[in-house]
Amino acid sequence: MAAEKKKVLLGVTGGIAAYKACEIVRGLQKAEVDVRVVMTENATKFVGPLTFEALTGHAVGVDEFGYPGDAIPHIHLAQDCDLFLIAPCTMNCAAKLACGLADDLLTSAALATTAPLLVAPAANTQMYTSPASLNNMATLSLRGVELVEADEGYLACGVEGRGRMAEPQRIVERALALLGVRGDMSGVSLMITAGPTIEPIDPVRYITNFSSGKTGYSLARAAARRGADVTIVSGPVAVDPPEGVTVVSVRTAREMRDAAAEVFPACDLAIFAAAVADLRPEDESDRKLKKGLDDAALSTIRLAENPDILSELGHAKREHQVVVGFAAETHDVVDNARKKLIAKNADMIIANEVGPEKAFGTEGNEIYMITAAGEEHLPYMLKSELADIVLDRVLDLR
Repeated sequence: MAAEKKKVLLGVTGGIAAYKACEIVRGLQKAEVDVRVVMTENATKFVGPLTFEALTGHAVGVDEFGYPGDAIPHIHLAQDCDLFLIAPCTMNCAAKLACGLADDLLTSAALATTAPLLVAPAANTQMYTSPASLNNMATLSLRGVELVEADEGYLACGVEGRGRMAEPQRIVERALALLGVRGDMSGVSLMITAGPTIEPIDPVRYITNFSSGKTGYSLARAAARRGADVTIVSGPVAVDPPEGVTVVSVRTAREMRDAAAEVFPACDLAIFAAAVADLRPEDESDRKLKKGLDDAALSTIRLAENPDILSELGHAKREHQVVVGFAAETHDVVDNARKKLIAKNADMIIANEVGPEKAFGTEGNEIYMITAAGEEHLPYMLKSELADIVLDRVLDLR
């Protein structure tokens, strides 16, 4: 008999971030969570209830005295959920929660619920950081309310600072962790290499590439959401790690090889998404090379080959392990990927074409998934969307 779905009551208040609540609904639904929505009257000025009704398949509560078929919806909704999530939560709503006010359906349900309460605040920077707001959020935290702190960035009001609602993926990750939801990758140990490596010439210069790490981190985030035990062996990146993921930070290809070799034996799946530098300076200077003094050293840098991490660990894999590599190509993408599949003893190669606005540093990608059985083309889409499709295909190889 299938396990009963977890239930989340999502409260949406009247801020510009209300539209992002639609992404939160979809993220929770991907983890097989049943979502119902309650809104404040002001929230309906930003997103209509019909949108959430279409997404969830449930009536949306706005008026405490007009919920279809229920005379006391603030009680029934509050008691029939495993988690009450408010996102976005305006400073007005936060103040009401801190004071125990219950003057609409959303705040009445919040006061009546016995489920864990998760709040994702959002506001103008001055409003968010005002003493009153900070005191209200501290009060909620002391009472056991979980807070997903707002991010810094450019706000709708034209101000730059803290107050932007946390990204929907981060909110979904925190919600699923509180729910204890474990998806179809529960019990799977996954290692992912991500980002570039850097190969020092001297203390201030190095050889690297344009990899941002976004693909590897998107895969890690999706796998963690689906219940996997994830370790990222990461070169230097400017990407926040997902909740609940172990990150092993490295700089050079040799450091990445050593770290990956240590993690690999305990893995069920290994995805080598890092853009590892093929070459490194043969001799690293221990001081900065100076123009005029070290012209010969600067003009002639002898290069040595770096270890081939995918090949080494691909040929070391055991019967139960699945190894996936990446191939960034400028031409003959599929043919080169197929050769790499055989040469590296991999189970799948994910190939993409490198070029202007392609692959490195972008939010999306177009890929080919090559296996011994054939190839599959995925058109350009966000890397976060590609991640789940890739993981689906990788699981099929087990």
